[in-house]
Amino acid sequence: MYSKYSLIYLRTIDENTIFVVYLISKNMRAVIYARVSSINDRQSTDRQVVDLQKYAEQNNYEVAQVFEEHISGAKRNEDRLILCECLEYCISNKIDILLISELSRLGRNVDEVLANVKRCKDNTLNIYFQKENLSIFQTDGTKNPFLNIFISVLGTCAEMERDNIKFRLNSGRQQYIAKGGRLGRKMGSVKSADKKKEEYKDVLKALRQGLSVRQVAKLTDTSASTVQRLKKEFKL
Repeated sequence: MYSKYSLIYLRTIDENTIFVVYLISKNMRAVIYARVSSINDRQSTDRQVVDLQKYAEQNNYEVAQVFEEHISGAKRNEDRLILCECLEYCISNKIDILLISELSRLGRNVDEVLANVKRCKDNTLNIYFQKENLSIFQTDGTKNPFLNIFISVLGTCAEMERDNIKFRLNSGRQQYIAKGGRLGRKMGSVKSADKKKEEYKDVLKALRQGLSVRQVAKLTDTSASTVQRLKKEFKL
């Protein structure tokens, strides 16, 4: 269990200068980041959040904030708006540890995961990956020497799996086209600007009020990627 100290009290007893040191322990502050790929009801971040909250309680961590994101794991880190906001929040608020369910939540490939790990290392922000039971810093405060190797191996396996999935999907598409099938949206399926204004009027109203993408997404129960797309499309 990690702990840190907020006060060291030194007291001189006599001319021999005897010091009495009192250490007052202080719970470490943690942030939880949870992500799922689906933006509908088929997947939820609830299980990740509950499991990580239990881990925080077991280790006496004070959970300062919870970030939840619904976005494809294939998206680049710069497109993961909630993840970017989460990391910025942790660093600017000097959070002690970021709790994540697994390594894949931190980037779409090895390079992105390692880049985020390095950023956290440089800012002395620890990360705990629950599935792998790994963290950037060990209990004695030293860097975990096996983390980068472990990330590289897992990341390579994950990329191979994604390549296999892409291959199977492309093969299926080619067979579908060969049999006379047509790809793409059906005629009339693209929403007009007026239809979007009506469907997302609450989102657009909140954006005009100056709320952040994350705030609007949470307030209107809309995915952050959709809010960001609307913000860009309507130049808000």
